[in-house]
Amino acid sequence: MYFCYILYSKSIDHFYIGHTGEDPHERLRKHLSDHKGFTSRAKDWIIVYSETFPDKKGSRTKPGGLGKKSGKSVEEEGPVFDAA
Repeated sequence: MYFCYILYSKSIDHFYIGHTGEDPHERLRKHLSDHKGFTSRAKDWIIVYSETFPDKKGSRTKPGGLGKKSGKSVEEEGPVFDAA
């Protein structure tokens, strides 16, 4: 099973779209740990959306018709979910 997920950080007011073959909550734990990736910029990421797919290819599909949008551009057109 694979997952597409969206994280939100209030402190940097930014969304992050990712995909994984592991449980999204375990992946979030890794995003919150010490590392050098983009998500290391904040420590308040929360999962605001996740979707399950039977294969890896499907998990790479952006949810809610977001296409290639990410980060602030998700906000500009309005998120497809409530991040509050």
